[in-house]
Amino acid sequence: MNELLTNIDKLHTTELGVMRISRNLSLQNVNVVEWCKSKVLDTNAQIHRQGKNWYVIIDGSKITINAHSYTIITAHKI
Repeated sequence: MNELLTNIDKLHTTELGVMRISRNLSLQNVNVVEWCKSKVLDTNAQIHRQGKNWYVIIDGSKITINAHSYTIITAHKI
């Protein structure tokens, strides 16, 4: 199993991360961490690690997660 999926409960972000991700993805009144967890766990998610980050591509979005701290750094529409 993928290391990111094994450690899904460690996923978190900062207050600034919540604001950045909400703005970039036009999310309103959503728990950003739970939203990202659901996307990572989706069977259609394309997950790969490059250097120090995990990248999750799903539903027209790309989520960037630090591979060591499991901090959600950012997310963008693609």
